Amino acid sequence: MNEAYAFLAMFAIQILAGSILYPAWLIRHVRAKLASFPVERFAELFPGVDQDQSAQRFATRHRALNTCIAVIGLLLLGWLFRYMQGPGWRDGPVEAIATVYFLAQMSPVLRMGWVAHRYNKMLKHSLAEPKRKAVLQRRRLFDFVSPFVVFLAGLSYFVMVALVLYIRQHPFPGFGGFVNIGITTLVYALNASVVYWWLYGRKRNPLETHADRIQATGVVVKTLVYSSIALTVFQSLTLTLGLLQVKRWGPFALSAFYVISALISSLGVIAPPRQQKGDGLGSDGPLPPGTRDLSA
Repeated sequence: MNEAYAFLAMFAIQILAGSILYPAWLIRHVRAKLASFPVERFAELFPGVDQDQSAQRFATRHRALNTCIAVIGLLLLGWLFRYMQGPGWRDGPVEAIATVYFLAQMSPVLRMGWVAHRYNKMLKHSLAEPKRKAVLQRRRLFDFVSPFVVFLAGLSYFVMVALVLYIRQHPFPGFGGFVNIGITTLVYALNASVVYWWLYGRKRNPLETHADRIQATGVVVKTLVYSSIALTVFQSLTLTLGLLQVKRWGPFALSAFYVISALISSLGVIAPPRQQKGDGLGSDGPLPPGTRDLSA
């Protein structure tokens, strides 16, 4: 029963981190960012829209949505507590519930990302980008993340691969074999391509300053590198649990992975936003994603 109680405690932390703390940090970040935006520039871009009311509307909607998700999580926690009291509970359904709930927790953020993407496309078509002097500063990976962290990302990958090769000689029921390596390799490749695009690709927002793009690039690069490490550590832990015939600790490990993932994804909102320049050109455009009345 220790593994059941450990999972229930970690799932409660998952509810707290993903549906209460992270949304609160995000709301604070958006409010601070909007408050630092010049009122005149906001009125020029969005005539007839009250700046404070727009921020309050976003905070109210985002808080209400995440409160509903938190309530659902508490209901699931109660059901899981009853289900896991018996000796016949299975780790598969528990892990499925934890995964579906994590996706629900991330859905408000994914929606904001989609709104931001549409908003940036709208800006490119409706606004002429102001002329600026070219900044001939080459962005490199180690400018944003230390070589030691990158080394850890590579080392964790090869340790996971070595573990898979070892377990193939001593397989346990349900062992996925090379599928584990394939999934991790695909994730690493996708993360590497996104990192490359952020380092050398064209900027998405026509109102984005060089300093703001550097700041955003640092957040994205660190998030992807840290999440890659977290993924390989979680996979190695899951494989080890299977090898030791203690797979019932898998739900605890999975929920812990989701908590760590939520904390990693909050890297860009915990720190206070960069102060805007006098011309009102911010890191994410004139209004943070999701705060516009058009998002209704």
